[in-house]
Amino acid sequence: MSDTTSAHVGTDTAGPVVSVGPVTLTVPGRGQDLHVRVSAPTTGHRLPVVVFSHGMTLSMDDYTPLADYWASHGFVVVQPTHLDSLGLAPDDPRTPLIWRIRADDMTGILDRLDAVEAQVPGLAGRVDRDRVAVAGHSWGAQTASTLVGARVVGADGTPGESLADPRVRAAVLLCLPGTGGADLSPLAAQYFPFMSPDFAELKTPSLIVAGDHDQSPLTVRGPDWFTDGYRLSPGATDLLTLFGAEHGLGGIQGSFDTRTTDESPERVAVVQQATLAYLRTSLGLDDEAWPALRRTLATAGDPLGRIDSK
Repeated sequence: MSDTTSAHVGTDTAGPVVSVGPVTLTVPGRGQDLHVRVSAPTTGHRLPVVVFSHGMTLSMDDYTPLADYWASHGFVVVQPTHLDSLGLAPDDPRTPLIWRIRADDMTGILDRLDAVEAQVPGLAGRVDRDRVAVAGHSWGAQTASTLVGARVVGADGTPGESLADPRVRAAVLLCLPGTGGADLSPLAAQYFPFMSPDFAELKTPSLIVAGDHDQSPLTVRGPDWFTDGYRLSPGATDLLTLFGAEHGLGGIQGSFDTRTTDESPERVAVVQQATLAYLRTSLGLDDEAWPALRRTLATAGDPLGRIDSK
């Protein structure tokens, strides 16, 4: 599958990128400073922003196949390191609220984009605050989903408060955990009870990406668990299902993570190209990018996946 998504910001091909980290933001009450990595094109103005949330125990230094790709095609990519990567003890008072602190990390970055820009040489004044997206993988996808309207269901079965952020115009949710309750495995019910989302208010345009071989220890269901967000939310407009893909989607975490069991540069390329196309169209940069990507995948002789759309 070729890259059919010409860049509206910057050039038509991949350009040079600067990556700076750690960029440090002081957050009162968090216990530790928030460290982020920022990857951005070296040229161009009115650059759209993607804030990316990592999976459990990973960090701002992972997911370079996505961060570098998006940045090389005109995006500023900001990657926080969440507290779960810092080895919090089970009895740490922050542990029960770790999912909420993750969401606060994301909104805190949006609140302080000026401070982020100021710590990246040459970036100040080049960011388009009207074109902001969030993205994430696995637990990070759940984190990102809360900023576009998903709500965590409490022990009483009632959806909690909305953390939706009106500054966010689109989302890319990779291996988004599905519904909780009876669908959770005993392991997940014990350690991750907050993985019980309500998708009814997820209304911001979102792309869900799932692998049809992603069998998770967090659910008693099969790989279809990771498609719940598409089925149950009004905003998830599109679902990309990758054939033969497991939780790593071919290796999107990058070479620092050794847990990829389905390594495939070809799958990673599909994820790169599809997510870029979706972001470009959903943020109003190129109306034709996503339709063109869909046509390319649909007409491929031996496709690596399929796209369903509402």
